Amino acid sequence: MSAPSGDAPRILHLHSTFSAGGKELRCVRLINAFGPAVRHTVVSGELEKMEAAQHISTEIPVTYPRNFPSLQGRPTPGRLQKLAQAMAGYDLVLTYNWGAMDAAMAHTLFGEKLALPPLIHHEDGFNEDEHRKLKASRNWYRRIALGRASALVVPSETLERIALETWHQPIGRVRHIPNGIDTGKFAGKCRRDALRGVIKHQGERWVGTVAGLRPIKNLPLLVRAFSGMSEGWQLVIVGEGPERDAIRDEAAQLDIGHRVHLPGFAPDPSRFVGLFDIFALSSNSEQAPISLIEAMAAGKPVAARDVGDIAQMVAEPNRPFIAADEKDLGSALLHLAHDPAQRSELGQANRAKARTEFDERAMISAYGRLYASAIGRKTLS
Repeated sequence: MSAPSGDAPRILHLHSTFSAGGKELRCVRLINAFGPAVRHTVVSGELEKMEAAQHISTEIPVTYPRNFPSLQGRPTPGRLQKLAQAMAGYDLVLTYNWGAMDAAMAHTLFGEKLALPPLIHHEDGFNEDEHRKLKASRNWYRRIALGRASALVVPSETLERIALETWHQPIGRVRHIPNGIDTGKFAGKCRRDALRGVIKHQGERWVGTVAGLRPIKNLPLLVRAFSGMSEGWQLVIVGEGPERDAIRDEAAQLDIGHRVHLPGFAPDPSRFVGLFDIFALSSNSEQAPISLIEAMAAGKPVAARDVGDIAQMVAEPNRPFIAADEKDLGSALLHLAHDPAQRSELGQANRAKARTEFDERAMISAYGRLYASAIGRKTLS
């Protein structure tokens, strides 16, 4: 294992994609929080998806190599050896999700021979191909690939259990660090025109969500669950992705296209989440969604499907509105729509829990201690 340098720590981040999703924006928050005393190299398995990079402070020294060995492909010994060789010269390697698992495997196979730096892997959830059932072949591969990892970081109790029981990771390797945000940013009022192309008019009520428009988010289901709400309610889905047309088609078939709005991606949720009257999630799979924490910090009641840690994350009075299926989600939305006093009470309870349990200061501190310890330092700076 290479010894940490006396200069600024050099951290290599290996992402399947560096689009502006939850895990990527958490990575950005950590990079910004660690400050200019740490140098970073960020690799995206999909070179064209680098939107999260624009949120990194210009004061932070970051490079984005275009010639790093591909994170995707058959895990042949030759390809894995090239990946391992590319990890040399850093103080710490951070890998993220299944899309970077070959890098973890390369580190396990060649790390000792090449005296590679320590590696910490992060798992945040699953794609459409594993949301119903984890693939046995991937479980086996993860068990081996993580054999030399210094730590496996997960944001949810659900993933912690999977890591221990399914991937057979030793208890000392698995670290549960809940996601966190700057909860104070979500306390203020939002401009009615904060979102591109849609304005909240006087008297309107909004069901809102923030999500990539991907199959795993099952947003057509949210459209159907919303369809029974009265004309005074609008559905606002903030995000971009390949499911845009499927969402619009579902709304058109239900004759509610005029009440379903897709303003696209918006970079700063604190500017618009406060416009929602109810926050909703319809995903087939989640773990500890950052968008949920943002809505809670903004003081919003939540109606969502019961996946991942969502039921445990919301305040206890909100738990009856975490739904088992599409029908229950529709009922939860209708109930909240007809009870503004309860919406207010649940929102206040969610805000209090977000501030107590999900503020980013605790998250940043936990990651900082973990990364520093892995390279034999007291602090990263």
